[in-house]
Amino acid sequence: MDAVERLSIIEDLRRLMARYVYYADHHRWHDLAGLFTPTGTFTPHKPDGSVWLHVEGREQIAQTVGASGGADDVLIHHLFSDEIEAVSTTSAHGVWAMEDIIVRAEDAAVNEDFPFKAMHGFGHYHAQFVNAHGRWHIADLKQTRLRLDFTY
Repeated sequence: MDAVERLSIIEDLRRLMARYVYYADHHRWHDLAGLFTPTGTFTPHKPDGSVWLHVEGREQIAQTVGASGGADDVLIHHLFSDEIEAVSTTSAHGVWAMEDIIVRAEDAAVNEDFPFKAMHGFGHYHAQFVNAHGRWHIADLKQTRLRLDFTY
């Protein structure tokens, strides 16, 4: 793989992750899940390193991530510095620094499932990518946390 091909792959993966956070911010859960391979996984972690949840497959990703808040919640995701390695023309991995903010709707009930009014998180996305039929997909996405701040 030459330098131009490597840089093209890196740009494709930056755009893929940009679509991921755009779809999340706009509650487009099926579009977000479509960025994964059919058997892709998403595993967010708590700041202590323990697994918060683990979901597999597009449908489970769409249902689980989409159920994590209300339709009127405001979601804001930012991606920062990235390190992307194109292993081959069909395999790559990367790490992005990230920040996310969730502000629940004014009338949202605080309960066991949603025990906060707002959340502000910091951490990293660790992604494995595959290219199938000329299109890059997320095969595995882990979200690690450095900090989570809540408003109750």
